[in-house]
Amino acid sequence: MRVLVTGGAGFIGSHVVSALAERGHEAVVLDVRDPAAAGPGCAAYVRGDVRDREAVAAALAGADAVCHQAAMVGLTEDFADAPAYVGVNDLGTAVLLAAMADAGVRRLVLAGSMVVYGEGRYDCPAHGAVRPLPRAEADLADGCFEPRCPRCGAELRPGLVAEDAPADPRSVYAATKLAQEHVAGVWARVTGARAVSLRYHNVYGPGMPRDTPYAGVASFFRSALERGEAPRVYEDGAQRRDFVHVRDVAEANVRALEAVHGAGAEAAAGALTAYNAGSGDVHTVGELADALAAAYGGPAPVVTGEYRLGDVRHITADSARLRAELGWRPAVGFEEGVTEFAKSPLGAAPR
Repeated sequence: MRVLVTGGAGFIGSHVVSALAERGHEAVVLDVRDPAAAGPGCAAYVRGDVRDREAVAAALAGADAVCHQAAMVGLTEDFADAPAYVGVNDLGTAVLLAAMADAGVRRLVLAGSMVVYGEGRYDCPAHGAVRPLPRAEADLADGCFEPRCPRCGAELRPGLVAEDAPADPRSVYAATKLAQEHVAGVWARVTGARAVSLRYHNVYGPGMPRDTPYAGVASFFRSALERGEAPRVYEDGAQRRDFVHVRDVAEANVRALEAVHGAGAEAAAGALTAYNAGSGDVHTVGELADALAAAYGGPAPVVTGEYRLGDVRHITADSARLRAELGWRPAVGFEEGVTEFAKSPLGAAPR
């Protein structure tokens, strides 16, 4: 199978390229970075922006499927950044899908994100499953970080969020990731194509760019340790997350690409299927900071009480569908992955 990997020279994309090559597939990379960043396994490289129709068309030549990783990532604190996010993520996806329709390429795996859910799943002792409102800045400033039941104000119990949970994006980035899925779903219906969105949870691992806003805690903690500084933990450090290793995410992409291209794919054509891609092993942000500092041998983390509007408190995945339907299993455990990440070189900061 010949696969176009947009953003294939980036953190996750380069691992996808390597995983495809190891499985005997041919990976073509479209990326704005220098070709030297592509790494091993890249069969061909087109340097260009995903919003450039001519570059996309050139990269699509002979492709059987597309793995769409190119994106502007992270939680912006300035709404002035909205045009850039929408331009790269949503316009770029639309340009890619239009070119795929023209080229007759009908198989897509999209880099989705758990941010489309907003907050994760919560249960109220009195009212069952509820959707908490966005946290008020006054509460955050007072150190009241836990969401409350919108009906009675009771403390909520966090749980695992499944793919059928309602979307509730709470940042510009989150809104663009949801829009990508919607546009890809329309494309699949109109063209009779097969599309999969892998909703990544907090991806980390070797080659992660320093100080990247994506999965920010892992990058920022590791960068601080390299500078000899204590990792700074926001809120009280009790935020629950699902940290998943980048090689496991790359393997999930290969499984999904083989599924949309393999026998039986026609039966599921005309739709987009979403899968949570998480380790299933819940840890707090504070636990990640402690584990990284211990593995690196650096100063202990500092819990600051600082916060960012738009951050969610708890978001953890139910990845049972990905396991059941695609046979994927994470292979890298938290302790092993964090230890490796602590000792691996960081990538260059994104431009």
